[in-house]
Amino acid sequence: MSEPRTIRWGILATGGIAGAFTRDLLVDPKTRGVTNIRHEIAAAASSSSKQRAQDFLSKDVKAPASAKAYGSYEELVQDPNVDVIYIATPHSHHYQNARLCLEARKHVLCEKAFTVNAAQARELVALAKKNNCILIEAVWTRYFPLSIYIREQITSGRLGTVTRVAADLSNSDDPLNKYGKDGNKHRMVNASLAGGALLDLGVYPINWCFQTLYLTQDPATRQKPTVQASVKKYAPTGVDETSSMILTFPRPASQGGDAHGIATTSINCATDSDDKGSAGPAVRVYGSKGEATVYFPTYRPTRTRVVLSDGTIEDKNWPQPGPGKGSGFYNGFGAMNAEGEGHGMFWEADEAGFALVEGRQEGRFLGWEESCVIMEVCDEVRKQGGIRYPEEIETLKYPVALKG
Repeated sequence: MSEPRTIRWGILATGGIAGAFTRDLLVDPKTRGVTNIRHEIAAAASSSSKQRAQDFLSKDVKAPASAKAYGSYEELVQDPNVDVIYIATPHSHHYQNARLCLEARKHVLCEKAFTVNAAQARELVALAKKNNCILIEAVWTRYFPLSIYIREQITSGRLGTVTRVAADLSNSDDPLNKYGKDGNKHRMVNASLAGGALLDLGVYPINWCFQTLYLTQDPATRQKPTVQASVKKYAPTGVDETSSMILTFPRPASQGGDAHGIATTSINCATDSDDKGSAGPAVRVYGSKGEATVYFPTYRPTRTRVVLSDGTIEDKNWPQPGPGKGSGFYNGFGAMNAEGEGHGMFWEADEAGFALVEGRQEGRFLGWEESCVIMEVCDEVRKQGGIRYPEEIETLKYPVALKG
């Protein structure tokens, strides 16, 4: 057996999500059945200082001593020992950061939301094509074994004809009290950071609708959904506080006709109020022969249930693999997971590695066309809700020096 290919990672930004992703890179891929690649942390960069990048590597994630620290993103993209760059900045900055990487001919795994708008997404895709670079939107949930299982329930016909999917991701943040105290500068409500529920939380229920009702269709014949949206604004900054969307996915009568995706998101009410799964499923896939449900958290689910009309009930648990108890390994975003349990971000890292090995430029379960269509949906929701961000983060101009 040949030696696994080493995927050398550069980490662009040093916040909490960057830490969770980078710690997951340290988990041996063999714990999840992957033997043809391995991950290596080659470098990290902070826009604030080289010292912050060094602290991130040595203290936050305990990276190998060989990993280099940079005090600018420009230095990171010039490192010849970096294969793929993971972009972990706010989505307001994704277009500028990804352009920087792709212009330097670096492969990119970019956090969700992919960009601020669809025009930016299409521009990045065109540049990735031109420079023969991998470009993958890091919607990690798409690559979970749990998600693959749910899609298989649809494509196998086990659920019959799927006609409706309902998905929610909402946090009861009490935004006026939580964010208003600091002048609403927090990324969740700051218009200059493309704040609001839609692009931070809402992309998850939208992606559940897409991966069940769009990805499962023939790419040659599937059509973009139409969008009906209702948006409640967060008055102090004008971003969306609550967004509710009905996505109608066109299908021929032979496939059951149109299907409805209902995606909802809010920063002022909760999908699961006690964070213990007591409120029931966060995602429901309705078919003519049964239903598949996915339990909270919508972004990192570990439990499913399939209920069929013949009386079958199939419950499954999907724990994230890792080094195991007694390893001293901990990871998480916000709260830490159980000892020895990975966070689950290694699945998307593996996908980028597989793409590099196989000579692909796109993700298998979320390609360029679909990422762009999802951004078009978000554009339409914002249009119907009257939401516009500052021009400096909506623009296609490059380079633009952004704050934050």
